[in-house]
Amino acid sequence: MIELKSNPLIEQRLNEFAQLHKKNEKFWFSELCFCILTANSKAQNAINIQQEIGEDGFLSKSEIEIKEIIKKQKHRFHNNKAKYIVQARQFKEIKKIILGFNDSIKARNFLAEKVKGLGYKESSHFLRNVGFSDVAIIDRHILRFLYQQNLIKEIPKTITRNKYLEFENLLKQFKIPLDKLDLIIWEKMTGKVLK
Repeated sequence: MIELKSNPLIEQRLNEFAQLHKKNEKFWFSELCFCILTANSKAQNAINIQQEIGEDGFLSKSEIEIKEIIKKQKHRFHNNKAKYIVQARQFKEIKKIILGFNDSIKARNFLAEKVKGLGYKESSHFLRNVGFSDVAIIDRHILRFLYQQNLIKEIPKTITRNKYLEFENLLKQFKIPLDKLDLIIWEKMTGKVLK
């Protein structure tokens, strides 16, 4: 089994996530929109779009304005992503909603079921980015890692809810908090520590 170790950059990023937990509703909503943007797309592209739209923009810009920014950044599915972001405004008090759940698993279920454009992966990503440590972000890098470690027989093309939870349980056996483990594996597989 490969040795998985943290480093100062990973620890710094985890501290940043913990600080983000204290941020306001507007910031949490911006992170929710960022996670809508990451679905089926590169994280760096979503970061660029989030910076260009700005915290206020996710709540104030029109669907057309958001679509144009997404399109300009050569991001995939600009029509759908802009529509999902505008629809997500019904959850503009997302911090209050999420903190109303007594655990992150229930919060993730809510996000995946109610917020158009979010599945389990993106819902977990959002929760991790606002300071929750006990949900896994099962993306292609994590799946490739699990495959290389002979923990799964093949890399699935699609992941059902049950498969997602099965893969998350495989990661729990490393006895490392899932938020930290995600960053360690991501760095090992990509050479980067993003958000």
